[in-house]
Amino acid sequence: MTGVTNLVAPRRTEYLIVDDEPDLCWSLKNILQTKGRRSQAALSAREALALMKRHRFRLAFLDVTLPDMNGFELARRLRQMDPELRLVLVSGFLSADPAAVAHAHDASMFYGCIIKPFLHEDVLGLIESDDQVQVPDCGHDSAQIGNPAPGAASLSRAK
Repeated sequence: MTGVTNLVAPRRTEYLIVDDEPDLCWSLKNILQTKGRRSQAALSAREALALMKRHRFRLAFLDVTLPDMNGFELARRLRQMDPELRLVLVSGFLSADPAAVAHAHDASMFYGCIIKPFLHEDVLGLIESDDQVQVPDCGHDSAQIGNPAPGAASLSRAK
């Protein structure tokens, strides 16, 4: 009998940060690091998609306005790659495209929303809320998505 390779996917422990502002990526990365969370940052949708091919992320923070792709389109593509990935919308311009926000809300696309400028507590509240949710390692069972943390905006309030 030939050797059998274990095909179990790696445990979801990292967070993905996608924003074209390096300072915001640095800030989110450091907030996550204070709670012992590892993260990868991407300054474009293209970089995010490349990272998704190499990592299994627990949660992704996505800016709405990216230089190479709309954040809602990136969210759709990330979901195609990993249906269990939790997505958090990060934006200072939610009212710029209310139809897109309404569609994302109706499709239950996002776990939560953080409005720029955000407080550290907003981010920490979301990840602590996410810690209460079991994330499947192999993606066969759909996890229950909890409510966003009290300090974070929900998409229904962002409309």
